[in-house]
Amino acid sequence: MKRIVEQLRERWPEVKIVLRADSGFCREELMAWCESNAVDYLLGLARNARLAKIIGAQMHQARLQHQSTGQAARVFAEFIYRTHKSWSRSRRVVAKAEYLDKGQNPRFVVTSLSTKQWAAQHLYEKFYCARGEMENRIKEQMCLFADRLSTDEMRGNQLRLYFSAMAYTLVEALRRLALKGTEWAQAQVDTIRLKLFKIGALVSVSVRRIALQLSSAYPWKDIFAHAFNALRC
Repeated sequence: MKRIVEQLRERWPEVKIVLRADSGFCREELMAWCESNAVDYLLGLARNARLAKIIGAQMHQARLQHQSTGQAARVFAEFIYRTHKSWSRSRRVVAKAEYLDKGQNPRFVVTSLSTKQWAAQHLYEKFYCARGEMENRIKEQMCLFADRLSTDEMRGNQLRLYFSAMAYTLVEALRRLALKGTEWAQAQVDTIRLKLFKIGALVSVSVRRIALQLSSAYPWKDIFAHAFNALRC
């Protein structure tokens, strides 16, 4: 973090930095460093019996709502919390008291962001949960062979990762610009690669043009034509 923050601030001195991570990163050393270096944080906090007891009333309310509607119910709470030994200071904790068909599903996050900046529910649902969406995008890039280690040298493998990142950027732009309004507007990049790119065709080359002849049985020819026309514009 120290190295990354130094590089960011060297390029953008006034940038606001927020560290968002799961409960594996919820450690005193990291939180204290962030607080000392004007870096905000939003970290998952592992549940325990003490935390569960604090949100007992909210969980009871969520259970009653679930029984009434038959749907998943969420009640949010926030409080100032400090561990008995590991934390050096008290910190803001936001809790999601959720009741599902399978029972209780509490979640907790600890943050340096104030209530004025982020209300409890929005902090969790709009900011923290977006972390999972970022992880989905990383997993999606793996479909473009980002995880292949084809050489025994770091530089060669790093170059493959660069190519994969470039390919993902291009496919994402294609999805956003050329596939807008189609059934593939939200498709995974692997779906686009297999169904839009990896198809058989006859290629005819003449003096004036290059002609691609696709099979009339190709099931997604309308989407292909839509993407082609969108990119031509």
